[in-house]
Amino acid sequence: MNAKPLDDVIWSALPMPAILVDDANCILQVNPSAEQFLVSSQKALSGVPIWERLETDILLTDALDKVRDNQAELVVNESNVASRRRAPVQSTLQIAPVDEDEGTVLILITPRNIVDRLERAQSSKSAAKSAIGMAEMLAHEIKNPLAGITGAAQLLSMGLDAADLELTDLIVAESRRIVKLLDQVEQFGNLRPPERKAINLHDLLDRARRSAQVGFAAGVRLVEQYDPSLPATYADGDQLLQVFLNLLKNAAEAMERTGTGDEIRIRTFYDHSLRRRLDDGSGVGVPLQVEIIDNGPGLPSEIASDIFEPFVSGRENGTGLGLALVSKIISEHDGLVAVDSSSAGTTFRISLPLAPKTSE
Repeated sequence: MNAKPLDDVIWSALPMPAILVDDANCILQVNPSAEQFLVSSQKALSGVPIWERLETDILLTDALDKVRDNQAELVVNESNVASRRRAPVQSTLQIAPVDEDEGTVLILITPRNIVDRLERAQSSKSAAKSAIGMAEMLAHEIKNPLAGITGAAQLLSMGLDAADLELTDLIVAESRRIVKLLDQVEQFGNLRPPERKAINLHDLLDRARRSAQVGFAAGVRLVEQYDPSLPATYADGDQLLQVFLNLLKNAAEAMERTGTGDEIRIRTFYDHSLRRRLDDGSGVGVPLQVEIIDNGPGLPSEIASDIFEPFVSGRENGTGLGLALVSKIISEHDGLVAVDSSSAGTTFRISLPLAPKTSE
C-alpha cells in the first residue's frame, strides 16, 4: 500500500522529524528531518516496522492502535525517544490519524533541543538589545574619570619609594583593566549593522583557526571537519569572523591545559530541518551549521542556560560580553546560536541562512 502523496515543499520544510506508518505499523514515508534523526534514508526505512527503528517510553504499537480506534490525536510530552543509531532525546510525540480507511498514522517528534534552541535565540536577542543603551552610557561616563585616575597615579609614582610604587602600579594596572572592559562594552553597544554578501564559511573559519593557533589557542589541537559541499551564507565577513574568534577563544580558555589531549573541533554540515521565525512573522531556513566543540570540563551548571546573557561568565575576571556579542551578531544575521555542554565538553552551534542566488 502506498501513502497518499503529501505536498513535497511542506513535508520537506517541517523542522521536526515526521514519519508516516501504515495499518501494519510499517514505515511508509519519512521527511528529511526524520532521515537525519533515524540516521537512515527513506529507501532503507520504507517497509520497516516502526518499532525496529524508534524506541519510546510508551508502547508505540498500543498508542498507534489507540489513535486509529479513536480517530483522534495523541500527544505525549517529555518522552525519551531513541533510534537504533542514536541515544535517547527528550521529545514531545504527536501521533495523529491521516487516513481512516487505510489506517495511515502520522508521527511527529519534536526534540527538546530544537525548542530550547529557538527559545534561547529569541530571549538572547532581547537581552542583548536591552543592554546596548546601558553599555554605551556606562562606557562614556566611566572612561573619562578613569583617565584622570591613571594619570594622577603615574604622577604620584615619580616621587615614591619602591614600597609605595607597588600601590600606584596597582592603581594603574586596575584602571587599565577597567578601560579594556569598557572598550569591550563600547564594541558591544556600537556594533554597526551587518553589510551582508555571499561568504564562504570555510574561508572565514580558516582565518579564525590560523589566528587562534598562533595566539590564544597555542598548544591546543585544532581539528577541521568540513563539509566541502557547503554553499555560501549571507553575512558580514568581518562580524562573522569575530563570532568564530570569540567562540574559539572561549573554547581555548575552557581547556584544562594539561599539555595533552586538549582539542577543539571545528565542524560544518548541512541541516535543512531548522528554520527561524523573523520579527515580521515570516520564516527563514538556517541550514548551514558550524560547530565549535571542545573537550574541556563543560559549563558550570548554574550559568549554562544564561550563557548568552550580557555579563554572565563562567571564568574568573571574565566580562560576560563575548558570547552576548556572538548572540547579537548571529541574531542580526537571521541565524541561531545554541550550546550543549556536559562534563565531557561543550559544543557551540551556529545556524545560518543560505546566500540568495542573486548574491552568489
